[in-house]
Amino acid sequence: MKQRLMPVALLALVFATMLTGSARADVPGLYHGGAYVGSIVIEPDQTVKGDLTVFFGDVTVEGVVDGNINVIGGNVYARPGAIVTGQVNTIGGDVASAVVPWSASPQQAPGLADLRLMWHIASGLLVVLFFLIFPVRSRIALDRLERHPGLSCAVGLLGWVAVLPIALLLICTIVLIPVVALEAVAVVGAIFLGKAALALLVGRRLCEQMKPNATPAPLVALVAGLALITAAELIPVVGALVTVFVLLIGMGASILAFSGYPLPEGAGVRVPKPPLSGPPMPIG
Repeated sequence: MKQRLMPVALLALVFATMLTGSARADVPGLYHGGAYVGSIVIEPDQTVKGDLTVFFGDVTVEGVVDGNINVIGGNVYARPGAIVTGQVNTIGGDVASAVVPWSASPQQAPGLADLRLMWHIASGLLVVLFFLIFPVRSRIALDRLERHPGLSCAVGLLGWVAVLPIALLLICTIVLIPVVALEAVAVVGAIFLGKAALALLVGRRLCEQMKPNATPAPLVALVAGLALITAAELIPVVGALVTVFVLLIGMGASILAFSGYPLPEGAGVRVPKPPLSGPPMPIG
C-alpha cells in the first residue's frame, strides 16, 4: 500500500503548494493584497492595497495595485490605465507551457528556463543510459527502494554526510588522493542509478493506475517516471524539495543495491545443504 502512494505523494506536493493560498480571487470586490490561487482580474474601479501573490493563474490589471505583484505559474497583463506602484515578478507562464506549464519564466532571466529544461532532459537521458548499461543493478536498487523506503532515506542521508569526510581522509593520506576522483565518479553513478530506480517505481505505479491489468515495459515505466519527477522538480520552491528527496532516497537505494543487504523474506536464514546420498562407501 505504501508503494502505491509514492507517485501520489509527488503529486501531493504540487497540490499542497496550491492549497497554501486563499480561496479563488476571481470575485468582485478585491481591494486587499494577499495570496490567491487561480486567475484574477483587477477591475478599473478597484484599488488593491498591499502585495498580491497568485499561484497558477494570470493577473489582469485594469485598476490600481498599490504594491508588488508576484505570479507563480502565470502571467501579468496590464490594460490601458492600469497602475502598479511596486514590482512585477513572474515565474512560469508562456515560456515552457508546451512542455511543463509551471516551469521557470524567461522574464526572470532570459534563457534560464531553456537551460533548466535542457539540463533536466540531459539528466534524464543519462538516467536512461545508466539503466540500459546496468539493468540488473537498477532493478536491485528498485527492489531495495520498494521494500525499504525508510531505510533507503536513512542510508542516503548517511551516505551524503560521509562523502566529504571520506574525501578529506583520502586527501590527508596523500597517496590516496587519486581515489577522490573515483569517489566523485561513484557518487555521480549512485545519483543516476538511484534516480533510475525511483523513476522505475514511480512510472510503474503510474502505469498500473492507468492500466491495472497490464504490466508496463521497464523502459516505458522509466520514461513515464522521469517525466513525472522532472515535472515535479520544475515547480518553484517545491521542486527543490523534490530534488532533495530524489537525491536522498536515490543515494540510499544505490548503496543498498551494492551492499548485499538481505531481503525481508529469509533474511539471515541460511538454507541447509542437502545431506549426501548414495551407496555406502567401502572402508579399507
